[in-house]
This record gives sequence, structure tokens and C-alpha cells, in this order.
Amino acid sequence: MQRRHILITGASSGIGLAAVQQLARAGHRLTMPCRHQARAEGLAAVLPDADASTPLADLANLASVEQLATGLLHDGTPIDTLVLNAGLQYSGARQPRWSAQGFELTLAVNHLAHQALLQRLLPLLLASRQPRVVVTASEVHDPTTPGGRVGKPAGLGNLEGLCQGPGAPMVDGHSPFNAEKAYKDSKLCNLLMARALAARLGRHQRQVPVLAWSPGLVIPRGSDGFFRYSREHNPMGQALFALLARDVLRVSESPDRAGALLASLAADPDERATGFVYRSNRVVGPGRLQFDDREPSTEAQDDELAEQLWQLSASQVQLDADHGLSSTDTAPNRSH
Repeated sequence: MQRRHILITGASSGIGLAAVQQLARAGHRLTMPCRHQARAEGLAAVLPDADASTPLADLANLASVEQLATGLLHDGTPIDTLVLNAGLQYSGARQPRWSAQGFELTLAVNHLAHQALLQRLLPLLLASRQPRVVVTASEVHDPTTPGGRVGKPAGLGNLEGLCQGPGAPMVDGHSPFNAEKAYKDSKLCNLLMARALAARLGRHQRQVPVLAWSPGLVIPRGSDGFFRYSREHNPMGQALFALLARDVLRVSESPDRAGALLASLAADPDERATGFVYRSNRVVGPGRLQFDDREPSTEAQDDELAEQLWQLSASQVQLDADHGLSSTDTAPNRSH
């Protein structure tokens, strides 16, 4: 297997941690941004022999994302796979939380920070001989799926809230704040961002696989990592839900198996598709999940909406929509 340099967000817990453990054993070079020093040290302790770095970056602060990207661009090492995996959900909260720049926190971390990081690091990605982008989405973006049918459905409307920018509690601009819908909307944004990226790269004659995927409902043994931002609101309800989904209905996935899927998407030499691909780890029976290509929701297939979201998001993170694709953007100063 070709050794790759893989940058992955959200590597310190859950699916991301399971993936980087497998990638480290396979000998890949890992860059794993961490929100604070304690997480970086904990991750380094779990991977003592890995070829790995853990730079600090807070995805809830666009200035921190820019600082991370600036350091990586200065170093100049090409990135073979960029994995946008980190995700935040504070289910059950009645009031929105806010990023350092005043964006609703779910949108800020799950979508805006990732688009900012992606665009800033495109020169390093395109310097790779076989670049690849992997985006962790969720089936809840689709109102027709079991997870998507629970509660208010995902829907971005005309992106009025994103047009407003800081201070808007929801992307559509008119819905009252709902933490569960905010998460679903952010996952829909992930898919549309991936779709827009693939189209934009294609227009610039860059044939890059952009793999969006849904891991299914991932519930670890114990409570760590499962809705860890929302247990404060209903800890008993979360525990009962986990028990029912994992042990009774058997419709959940383990972090190790989901991590193996993510590791394969990041590093498998057979992943040679170009353009946008969506894969979902869907339940086909009790205790049985099947990972295969699927069509995302109707809204996630809207190319016009995808382009509009890309342009508005780029504007909100203070980047040109083509940043990273122009010859005038910062380029790596050395290669592999």
C-alpha cells in the first residue's frame, strides 16, 4: 500500500480515533489537529510510535483555522488525503451556542471551519500525486431515512440565515432554533460542499475524488463519545436510546468498524473514483449494515444550491470562492 500523508479532523475520539489507530498501524503519516493541548497529548499517547503531528486548532474559531493552515502551507508538505471528519452536536439544547465569530456553533464547526480549512489547504492537496478528499456526513441529512424522519427534517431554504451570517440561529433564516435540525442541516451542508468542490475542481481540470460518506448510527460501549455534547440535557434518555439501538434493535455501528470504513476511504489504493461519490453505511437487517454507493437526498443533489452554499460560505469565512485553485494562491515550497 502506498504510504500517504493524511490530515484528519476529529481524530481524538470516536470514529476518527478508531481510523487513525488503523492508519498509524498501516504506516501512514498523520496530521491530526486538536482543539487543545490535553487532547493533543492524549492522542500522542495513544499513538506513541506513529509518524504523526498534533497541531492545535479550534474549529470554533476561524482565526485558529487560518493559523493552522498558514503553518501547514509554510511547511509545504503535500497532503494526499484531507479528511473532514470532526462533528459537533448539542442535542436537546434550547438556545443556540456561538463560535468565536458569532456563527451558530454546529454550523461553524461542522461546515464553515471545514470549508475554510479545505480551501486554504487546496494548494497542498493538489500538490499530491493522488489527492483525495473525504467528508464525513450523516444519513440524517435525508428526510426519507430512518434518522432523517425523527424530528424536524433537514432543509436549508434559500440560505437566508447564512446570508445574514453571525447571529443567525439557523441556516434557513426563518426556523426557530432547533439543535437537532441544526445538526441535520450541517450534514446537508457537508454533502453540498463536497458536491460543489468536485464540480469546481472539474471546471479547473482537476480530477480529484471527493468521497462523502455516512457512517450510520455509531454508538460505543459506555457513554464516552456518544452525544457527548448533549448528555447534560437528558443523560438517562441518551443512555436508554443507546441501549435500545445498539443492543435491542441492533441498528447501530461500532466505532471500530466505522473507523475501518473511514481508514479505507482515506487510504485504500482502490479508491480511484473521480468527482463526487456518496456512500452510506445503511441498515439492511438486525445487526447487519451494508456500505455502498447511494444517492443522497434530493436537496443534496441540487447543484445550484451547492454552488450558492459554496460561494456564501466562502464569503463568510472571508475567502474568494476560487481560493486555493488560483496560481496566485500560496503554493507548497517543497514536495515529498
